[in-house]
Amino acid sequence: MYQHFGQFIHGAWRQGRGAEPVIVTDPGNGKILGEIAAASSADTREALASAETALINWRATSGWTRADLLQAVAQQMVSITADAARMISMESGKPLAQAKREWELSTDQFIWHAEEARRIYGRIVESRVPGGRCEISHEPVGVVAAFTAWNFPVVLVARKLAPALAAGCTVVLRPSSEVPGSAMLIFECLRKAGLPAGVANLVVGPTAETYQPLITSPIVKKVSLTGSTQLGQQMIRDSAATIKRLSMELGGNAPVIIFDDADVEKALDLSVATKFANCGQVCVTCDRFYVHESRYHEFVKGFAERAARLKVGYGLDEATQMGPLINPRRLKAIEAIVADARDKGARIVTGGERIELNGGYFYAPTVIADVPDDALAIAEENFGPIAAMTSFSDSEDLWRRVNNSDFALSAYAFARDPARIRETVARLESGMVGINSYALAAAEVPFGGIKASGMGREGGSEGIHDYMNVKLAQIVL
Repeated sequence: MYQHFGQFIHGAWRQGRGAEPVIVTDPGNGKILGEIAAASSADTREALASAETALINWRATSGWTRADLLQAVAQQMVSITADAARMISMESGKPLAQAKREWELSTDQFIWHAEEARRIYGRIVESRVPGGRCEISHEPVGVVAAFTAWNFPVVLVARKLAPALAAGCTVVLRPSSEVPGSAMLIFECLRKAGLPAGVANLVVGPTAETYQPLITSPIVKKVSLTGSTQLGQQMIRDSAATIKRLSMELGGNAPVIIFDDADVEKALDLSVATKFANCGQVCVTCDRFYVHESRYHEFVKGFAERAARLKVGYGLDEATQMGPLINPRRLKAIEAIVADARDKGARIVTGGERIELNGGYFYAPTVIADVPDDALAIAEENFGPIAAMTSFSDSEDLWRRVNNSDFALSAYAFARDPARIRETVARLESGMVGINSYALAAAEVPFGGIKASGMGREGGSEGIHDYMNVKLAQIVL
């Protein structure tokens, strides 16, 4: 299924020259989907050279022209929505409806940033020098190296490509080797839309052949990553010698507070749907639930009942509500987290075991109650179908417990009292906060975290500026 694609360099598809092929597996049945001739380090260097050459004309192209091209990309994406959803589902395992929604959200990124390309504004500041004026303008940072994770194989790509291209940057993108075909579909839309050769390039292959040439090259002026905190830390070290601009969306471990005045039924309906979307493999998903003691048993019981009713199955089955984990390593990791919670005295309310189904990597939707704060299910990001429950009574102690984490990507709360809501927004240490809602990821708003969850923002009017340098000109006439 990958025979028409491969590496996308200087506006054309080609076969990589790497030593070993990239083998892609369907997590829903453990079978091989296909093979890709991997990129060699020479291929990656060619992609870099192409991006460097294309930058000269692309950065000089008007924002209006760039906007028209991005709109054309979005139109191409709309035309293949059904096929793209199938590719996403087969590569990542997520249910078809979730895959379709991801493609649509990716299309939104190109539409939004097309308009942002027309709104790259500067400003004038009154000068202290007689006859002078200070002009502040924004210019593209240059060649961008972008790295994306497997859990959202297209929206993560779109969040980097769309603002970079809108800003006038050129890009070399390295997607996860576990889900490369989904990214390739976006690049085919770029090609069909008429994006000039070299403006966007894609390389797929092993770390030594694709990551190292990009992260060490002085041609690359900015790096954008979606990945683990450990990878982000390594990338900061690796890029230090060439002092690159960095933006990173890293790990999360989102707390959810259920206050005593919450609409519990609404909280349950939204929380279960959110927690088990993409089998819990979502950086902003709700991981650790702090429930007021007066609503604790009600909430745990309702959550477990809803979780137990979820239809687990193959992603292309339209009845499926939760698909598999991405690979056997994630299965083992989830088993270890559940075992740790059990060993520390927590109670498995539902789930807590593998599901044998068609050779895929399935694990039951799991709810664990009475979880101590030092258990892995609360202390670390579980990145799987585990909802960890604990109770609280004292609000000051609550803030200490909730904020006692290196991760600070997203946080949520359910409450009705306006004063409590305002206090909650102020007290939560997080890059993003949802109140009575989990809807944080949209093209029109900034997405990103603080502390060990990263730096920089994607989306919103802020997103394009991560791909631009600020220039001051003092002009005296």
